Amino acid sequence: MTAANGLARRLRRHWTLLAACAVFLLAGALALDDYGITQDEFTQRRVGKAALDYLGGDGERAFDQLVNAHDRYYGAALEAPLVLFERIPGLGDSRDISLGRHLFTHLLYLLGGVFCYLLVYRLFNHRWLAIVAMILFLLHPRIYAHSFFNSKDIPFLATFMVSLYLVHRAFRRDTLGAYVLCGACAGILINLRILGVLLLVGVVALRALDLLLAGSGRERGRVALTGGAFALTAILTFHASLPALWTDPFGQFVEMLRVLRSHPNPAVDLFQGAWRYAPNGPPLDYAPVWIGITTPPATILLALSGALALAWRGWRRPRDLVHNGPLRFGVLLLALPACTLIAVVVFRNNIYTDWHHLYFLSAPLALLATLGIQWLAASFRGRWGRAGAYTLAGAAIAVAIVSMVRIHPHQDSYFTSMADRTTPEWLASRYTMNYWHQSALAVLSDIVADHPSGRLFVTVPFASRNSRLLPPAERERITARARDFHSGERNFHALADHRLCPASPLPAGASVSRVYANTLYCLVDPVAYFGSLRRAVTEMEPLGRSRFDAYRVGSAMVYVRDGCSPEDLHARTFLRVFPADPTDLPSPASLPPTVYPHHRGYEFEKLDFTFRSHGVRIDGDCVAAVPLPDHPIARIRTGQFTPEYAEGARRAVAGADPLAGAFFDIHLDPDGRVLTYVRDECSTADVGPSFFLHIFPADDDALPAHRRGHGFDDLGFGLPEYGARTDGGGCVATVPLPAYRIAVIKTGQTTVGGQLWAAEFAWPDGE
Repeated sequence: MTAANGLARRLRRHWTLLAACAVFLLAGALALDDYGITQDEFTQRRVGKAALDYLGGDGERAFDQLVNAHDRYYGAALEAPLVLFERIPGLGDSRDISLGRHLFTHLLYLLGGVFCYLLVYRLFNHRWLAIVAMILFLLHPRIYAHSFFNSKDIPFLATFMVSLYLVHRAFRRDTLGAYVLCGACAGILINLRILGVLLLVGVVALRALDLLLAGSGRERGRVALTGGAFALTAILTFHASLPALWTDPFGQFVEMLRVLRSHPNPAVDLFQGAWRYAPNGPPLDYAPVWIGITTPPATILLALSGALALAWRGWRRPRDLVHNGPLRFGVLLLALPACTLIAVVVFRNNIYTDWHHLYFLSAPLALLATLGIQWLAASFRGRWGRAGAYTLAGAAIAVAIVSMVRIHPHQDSYFTSMADRTTPEWLASRYTMNYWHQSALAVLSDIVADHPSGRLFVTVPFASRNSRLLPPAERERITARARDFHSGERNFHALADHRLCPASPLPAGASVSRVYANTLYCLVDPVAYFGSLRRAVTEMEPLGRSRFDAYRVGSAMVYVRDGCSPEDLHARTFLRVFPADPTDLPSPASLPPTVYPHHRGYEFEKLDFTFRSHGVRIDGDCVAAVPLPDHPIARIRTGQFTPEYAEGARRAVAGADPLAGAFFDIHLDPDGRVLTYVRDECSTADVGPSFFLHIFPADDDALPAHRRGHGFDDLGFGLPEYGARTDGGGCVATVPLPAYRIAVIKTGQTTVGGQLWAAEFAWPDGE
């Protein structure tokens, strides 16, 4: 009876928490099926499946999948249980499985909010301040949308908040059990993302400080025991929850650190109007700017107030900074984001497409904002001072709610009013908007609503994935088919490049269903849209005539072929644009998405594409459109990497002595600007691994600035990017070289298992 009475008292005391949880659960339930499925969800699911199969004793195949998975170091502790959930008998419908994953991720996010409330309540013993902190934490517009579909960053954020609560609890109670529990949570945190090591290092540093300040030998022993137990528990939990470490713990951990420094994703990213290649590292202002333009301004102002309050209290009472207490914990909150941002800059970490890798920093941001509210309320004594502080907090919450409702369910494209000063199109020209493609669900839902009966053929990005979230009857109506479009059918196509949307002069007369500004694509009737392009060039003389007729119409290249095969749709089409003025060549920071900065030094812009990405096949004919740069153009070189092209390149070097002969014979074309790789017989396994191509210039100053630390230019490539298999079973790739003078070239192929072959040769005399 006493325990029941105690529980009842706690529930009455925290009725605001219960009410807030009920509201957020209801809002989450109503919004659950409004958010689409993203690419990363399937990547993460493979991580969990590989770990679960390996634990189930599925032999060498499962082990290979485990250690070679693209994101093998991310979140097996979460993904394995989620995959196990999918295998519950009777849970076979794809909609139920996908919504179940979204619900689980969202509940983790709400759990983080609950622990935010509990932490602030422990710090200030004030339930209204705690509820404000919880709401500020949960109502970050961008992160709220991600809480449904982002199973990488959101679980890490939630676990980070839980860890902060357990760290405070451990320092307050100072017991062995509290530190062991905190260490177990820290181990799971590192499992979810290696950045969790920052919290581990922070706690160990504070325990080391306590050890230095300890008076008696007994006290030093207790501090050493609890600190060691925390670190050991964290390490053991991390190791036990990540099967990828089990075969080679030290080697795999070193590899994790390498991935942290330079993630292998070759993403391109639009930032402040300039394109950047992610592995080159972010500019100094990348993370601060993204945080500033996507976080409600009032939250940032309150967080800055909290940081100033900590600095003021530390100035007035410097001794409190080294003793276990609220001020020292506040300094930890301030140090974690500061150290993270410094590490990103110093180590050039590969972060891209907004600050989603750093969403966990919203936890200390919300807590610092709460400190700001508490400081403002305490500084201006009396009822009016407190009312002013809470009014400011209420305004921050109200603005966030209004913004979220206004753009629902596209909160992942939220920008503050300070950034959104013109139009969505202006934002789209300045910042990455559609990395996640979760809004493809909205496109599909609109199509289904506008056409309530009949078969629907759709080529929306990720259409096949997002159709899983539609009711079974509607799902069966949608096909993302690869065969022809035909007149008279209900067909829908999403143009992924907003420059080709109806605002441009290209698609005059095209039938457009709807424009989705926040997703950078417009939905069109492909028969009408591409048919209008084909009619526009009927009376024109093509710029080039070969496998395809190439035309220039307005600000784009239009490719047409009367009768084409599926092979033509999949083959890579190369498009090299030579500017009239070489100074018009873009700098590495402003290259368009298909041109990576390591191509700086070429005499052209590389705008390669496939017909699947920029065109369609209608009644057996192929049509594609590609936007061109704005500057004057001198000439264009274009074609397709097909077996015929490869055979032609092979004949061009027949009888010539190669510069190097290894697994591939490597030839130099007569003008000295293209390398040709030739192998008479090769299999898919021979050409699947990436080729490395290191160019050492005669003058080091010719290297792009971001490559000078390496001493060479890295022009690595894959065979589908620069070549093809020949009809006779051989392989050929033709790779353009930079314009500067070359001293030495090193090239070869590598796999996870090591180097397959390599060749090195000095540049021919006289070049």
